[in-house]
Amino acid sequence: MNNPQKKVWLVIEKNTYGYSDNETFSVAKKAYSTEEAIGFKVALEKLNDRENQSYFIATDVETATNEVIKFHNKKVSDEAAF
Repeated sequence: MNNPQKKVWLVIEKNTYGYSDNETFSVAKKAYSTEEAIGFKVALEKLNDRENQSYFIATDVETATNEVIKFHNKKVSDEAAF
């Protein structure tokens, strides 16, 4: 079992469809050290063959969650306007 006191780094996959405001985010990998997170990110980037896909590292769960929620809420709001 993982120690809940350990800091978690998330490698986030970002996909952009059409316009830049049409984006999706998902957790590609979870790491417990910066070295591990960087290793995952580098490996995913090397395997990536899509122009619309990129990766970034979130320093903690709260930061990543807040960004995902913000973009999700914007997308829902934009769709409701139609």
